[in-house]
Amino acid sequence: MSYSVHMKQTLTTKSLDAMKPATVKRYEVRDAKVNGLHVRVSTTGARMFYTMSRANGKRRRIKIGSYPVISLADARRRATEIARSIELGEFDVTPGIPEETVPTLGEVIPKFIEIHAKPNTKDWKRTQSVLRKFDGLNDRPLDQIKRQDVTKVLDGIIANGTPTRANRALSAIKKLMNWCAMRGTIETSPVAPLRPPTREVQRDRVLTDDEIRAIWRHSETEGYPFGPFLKLLKFTGQRRSEVSGMRWSELNLDEGIWELPASRVKNARLHIVPLPPQAVDILRSLHRFLNSDFVFTTTGRSSISGFGRLKARIEATLPENTQDWRFHDFRRTASTGMAKIGVMPHVIDAVTNHKSGVVSGVGATYNRYTYLNEKREALEQWADHVEESTRPCTIPSAVQ
Repeated sequence: MSYSVHMKQTLTTKSLDAMKPATVKRYEVRDAKVNGLHVRVSTTGARMFYTMSRANGKRRRIKIGSYPVISLADARRRATEIARSIELGEFDVTPGIPEETVPTLGEVIPKFIEIHAKPNTKDWKRTQSVLRKFDGLNDRPLDQIKRQDVTKVLDGIIANGTPTRANRALSAIKKLMNWCAMRGTIETSPVAPLRPPTREVQRDRVLTDDEIRAIWRHSETEGYPFGPFLKLLKFTGQRRSEVSGMRWSELNLDEGIWELPASRVKNARLHIVPLPPQAVDILRSLHRFLNSDFVFTTTGRSSISGFGRLKARIEATLPENTQDWRFHDFRRTASTGMAKIGVMPHVIDAVTNHKSGVVSGVGATYNRYTYLNEKREALEQWADHVEESTRPCTIPSAVQ
């Protein structure tokens, strides 16, 4: 926790009552009458008595209690009792002396994930993964983590050639620190003034037909689960997390319907995906794990992961001049491809479930059913295009 320069004066009830709330950082006023006794004043105006003593070779800050519940006279008496018990070597066996402890970053992260991230963020696993960038600070108490400690980690991420990941790391640690400040674990967030270290430009990368063909050929060699996963990613234009986390209970293969519940969709809105025949054929060809609802899994207990390694395997088969690509480019490629073959923008918006697109508000609630036929036709046209693009090229025979 950070606070301003200490002040020292003979505390009185009148001076305690007159203490104003801290502006940005809390401040301390030491009592000139009793050694070690001091009061901390927070930004809310709360005043807490502490005493500082050295016990068992360690300097300890011991909480006495809040003013005015604990009077100045009570605080002085308690501080004197604590100092006496330490002097007599009785501190460790003296009951009822609460000592202020600040958890380490490593202790707080699991609580943050369980209490805040999981209930409020669908992508909490990514937050958990990003926070591992700060593993070097895990043993540090939160009040000892400084702004420069965080910037050092961010600089290391940028030096590794992944500047946008530095932005994600800062966003994650900011959310964690703000959560801790809100709960009173720390007074203020040390990273609040930091700004994203890298300026991001919105991507417009669309895969070419040659790239689609090359990735398709690789999906043929991958086999289950990543091979069919890649094909469905191309055919449906849905998000990577939605396809990889697909459940059998979401599918009606007889009707060619994939019903994505709001709990699995980024914009928390039920999404109906009409599956083209090519996608239905792929799903019908898959074997189910016993007692598992996951379509793509290697354990039966969770959906597939390891997309970084999958991307590396794919890139090893692509031409050297291939530009940087991401799995999200499949989704953008599908949107652009459907537009090229004449699908109307509002239908593309319905297919991709864009909350901020042409279809929104109350209309979106009804239109997810109204546009079902249009979405089906659009995805079937797109799947036919993908299938045509991925067919091996044949060289026509020479004219005799």
